[in-house]
Amino acid sequence: MKLPAALQSRLLPDQSLARFTAARLGGNADWLFIAKELDDLVDVVSAAWNEGLPVRVLGGGANVLVSDKGVRGLVVINNVSTIEFGNWHDDDGCKRNVSATSGVGLTVLARKCAAHGLSGMEWAVSVPGTIGGAVVNNAGAHGGDMATSICDIVVLDAQKGPQILSKTELEYGYRTSTLKARTDRRFLVLMATLALHPAPNAEIEARMNEFIAYRKKTQPPGASLGSIFKNPPGDFAGRLIESCGLKGHTIGAVQVSPLHANWFINSGAASASDYAALVRYVQARVLEHTGVALETEIELIGDWD
Repeated sequence: MKLPAALQSRLLPDQSLARFTAARLGGNADWLFIAKELDDLVDVVSAAWNEGLPVRVLGGGANVLVSDKGVRGLVVINNVSTIEFGNWHDDDGCKRNVSATSGVGLTVLARKCAAHGLSGMEWAVSVPGTIGGAVVNNAGAHGGDMATSICDIVVLDAQKGPQILSKTELEYGYRTSTLKARTDRRFLVLMATLALHPAPNAEIEARMNEFIAYRKKTQPPGASLGSIFKNPPGDFAGRLIESCGLKGHTIGAVQVSPLHANWFINSGAASASDYAALVRYVQARVLEHTGVALETEIELIGDWD
């Protein structure tokens, strides 16, 4: 792949992706690039598109299961993290007051917004991942989600170049969007603008502390991918899995958490294949015993049979 000299020297061959994923596993990428500036991110992804090289961008590495066989082509780690506060023009009625690049961590954003007395992102205070992935997946917790606060986003399209998409155009639903529905993956979220509302700092901090305490009480520590399955309409994936007696069930070194059945824990010696096998097993058991076909919230990337 041809890049400007300053970027070419940062292109790393045959690099393990395990340290860039929340579950701490996965094989090697053919090529790895760590982007810290927005221009670098755009340049390296555009170069890969232009040369027909498969490219995948990762943020915090949450909700992705990387194959043990690795990922062909280029993987870009998005560490572009800039947050701006202000009041921007709102012809569409959306009063934007926060702008964040796609590599900003959700926890960092929640804390920064709280420090500025802006409410609406408290739900994200202990959620892994970054703005880019959260925008695509409509990430959420504790009754809140990205769709609640998004005004618009800037996305780089391989065919159309930079585009501004409104919340309406994103067509948000439960853990989905028009971007999530795209199968070509030839787009890149660059930044998002949000509309948050002022609130007393003490109230914001109290809500965040409540959410942190709840997560510590109900969700297991250790290396994991977060929620494995989406909640089906009117029910909870964890409840269905538990009703099948699967809490604590283990394949290889991956276990259905005894604390929260929708979390699978890497004991430290797990493989991605163990994870995938446990996902398939749980899906089959839940379908057999309850008639519900659980849909994964995580995404498998790389070389899978």
